[in-house]
Amino acid sequence: MAPDPPPARPTPPKLDPVRVPVPEEAPAERTRDFREVLHAYSKEAAVLEAKRCIQCHRPWCVEACPITQDCKEYIRLIAAEDFDGAARVTLRDDPLATSLCKVCYHYCEESCVITKKGVPIAIRHLKRAALDFGNSDLVYVPSRPIPQRVAVVGAGPAGLMAAWDLGVRGYSVTVFEQEPRVGGLMQTIPAYRMTDADVQEDVARFRGLDVTFVPRDKVGRGRTLDAIRAEGYAAVVIAVGTPDHRSLGLSGEQLPGVIPALEFLKETNGGVSVPVGRSIVVVGGGDVAMDSVRTALRKTDGGSVTLVYRRGRAEMPADPEEIAGAEHEGIRFVFQRAPVAIRGTTHVEGLVVRSVELGPPDAGGRRTPVLVAGSEETIPCDTLIVAVGQKADLVGFDGGLDLRVTSQGWPEGKGPGFATAIPGVFAVGGRSVVYAMGAAMEAVVAVDAYLAGLRHEPPTARPDPFGGPGHFHLPPGYTKPIRS
Repeated sequence: MAPDPPPARPTPPKLDPVRVPVPEEAPAERTRDFREVLHAYSKEAAVLEAKRCIQCHRPWCVEACPITQDCKEYIRLIAAEDFDGAARVTLRDDPLATSLCKVCYHYCEESCVITKKGVPIAIRHLKRAALDFGNSDLVYVPSRPIPQRVAVVGAGPAGLMAAWDLGVRGYSVTVFEQEPRVGGLMQTIPAYRMTDADVQEDVARFRGLDVTFVPRDKVGRGRTLDAIRAEGYAAVVIAVGTPDHRSLGLSGEQLPGVIPALEFLKETNGGVSVPVGRSIVVVGGGDVAMDSVRTALRKTDGGSVTLVYRRGRAEMPADPEEIAGAEHEGIRFVFQRAPVAIRGTTHVEGLVVRSVELGPPDAGGRRTPVLVAGSEETIPCDTLIVAVGQKADLVGFDGGLDLRVTSQGWPEGKGPGFATAIPGVFAVGGRSVVYAMGAAMEAVVAVDAYLAGLRHEPPTARPDPFGGPGHFHLPPGYTKPIRS
């Protein structure tokens, strides 16, 4: 009798290079106010887009995610029309999913293999679909209570991630935040991208955890780090972010009409009337600059908005999606110009710039701007918004911590897991919402190991945040992180 033939190998899905279009508000309409620019997929469109995923054996998308969100799995579940399962997987790995599904810079999509043939899977938009059409009204539950308290300084993305991860593990966590609301620099993100309600929806899922938020409490100025440790906290996570703006350092920067970008964005988001003129110039090339030009355009009621950046478009650190959005809305870009003076007597009247030539790459790999002699010109303006970077407020954090301040301004510990020179104190941050969360996730592993050592117990992986069996684990096929 002839042996049975071997089972046929499953036919791999055919690669579809064309993305299901993401609904988008027309530029002529959306710049009239702060209405949402990118809309959600319908349920049917989400399923079609999810079915484009070829479910790679190696999960490149997961490897590229700073918080190792198992996007491959929630996409598979959406393709199978299991939106409840997709929502649970999404929230299992990502406590700020409602916010991130609108503002994450989707590093996962950069590593999607379909990029080689066409447009990558709309991974971020499918995350939103999972929450929109699945049961996202879930509450996190803690593991068995651990008799140690942890303080987190700062309620931005890193602080919230640390508080959630520690709370799920069973620790009692207190989060000290200088602002009246949580979110940190997420509170400066314009409403056409994300609203405060999104942040509050995420934080509402923390209500089952032993996490307490203390608003309007600026650690370092009133309450000191030593005072916190004396209150019985076994560990402290410093996640202060970069809430202060960097200045141009030019005379005239104190003139009326010259506005720091973070102040402009925060007050606009908070409903404060920030007057702007009809001829607005924004200086900078990062994400805050992009948020500033697009916000200014919505406030100027038919005026003009110009972005001035000292390097070229290719060197801009802002997210390409945001740059393209600004271009579509009619923002004027002036590249390779550097500010050298601000003109005006009782109010800003213009920005003096010089042309720039790009020299050899610096230590970070970016080409060094070199001013061109005799190239001075004035760009008239009645409002100048300065978006040239942020920095941390480290008043009250003494040198005993031996912090490293990154080139983008946030402080972090130099030791493994972002440990500082003081045992039990960790400091962490990141260059975007999800990178800050990923760094906090790494720090919490170190915090838990430190505290478990004090208890003479081995550290454990993060438990299932919904009280189910098992612990956090990487998906099958995962090899190593991919970081852009």
